[in-house]
Amino acid sequence: MPIYAVTYTYTDDSAARDAVRPAHREFLGALVEQGINLVSGPFAAGEAPGALLLFRAADKQAALAVTETDPFRVQGLVRDVSVQEWTPVIGPLADQLS
Repeated sequence: MPIYAVTYTYTDDSAARDAVRPAHREFLGALVEQGINLVSGPFAAGEAPGALLLFRAADKQAALAVTETDPFRVQGLVRDVSVQEWTPVIGPLADQLS
């Protein structure tokens, strides 16, 4: 099944993100258990607020659909979502993800 790089761009409401973060992480943890979320995390301090999520999904639309029930999206804390199919080729994780 293909891998998709899902990029979130957050709104500027960091206080609301802090409040919703436990539910967001619980949601992403459930996706790990389902084999959908391979890895995810926020961009580092000093970068534009957002996150990168690597999902296994049947297609781009399915990867996007998974995000629709993310508490961050439900609460309006994600300003933009982009999805691109990604093919790991070189590096220690490439064999594990392919």
